[in-house]
Amino acid sequence: MAVDVPKGYLAVYVGEKMKRFVIPISYLNQPSFQDLLNEAKEEFGYDHPMGGLTIPCKELEFLNVTSYLNDL
Repeated sequence: MAVDVPKGYLAVYVGEKMKRFVIPISYLNQPSFQDLLNEAKEEFGYDHPMGGLTIPCKELEFLNVTSYLNDL
């Protein structure tokens, strides 16, 4: 894992421009975030050449989901 990712977090790449976000791993258990992960699975499968977790949604959709999760 990259040095600039704190323990308990992971980096994801979002949208057409592949913008990098560092998110808490606790998001992985949230149903709204799991919906985004399912989109990634449908688009890329489990063997994506980039290596990082890539989420193919629009950046605004990702920000809406993570903003909601931050408020929980």
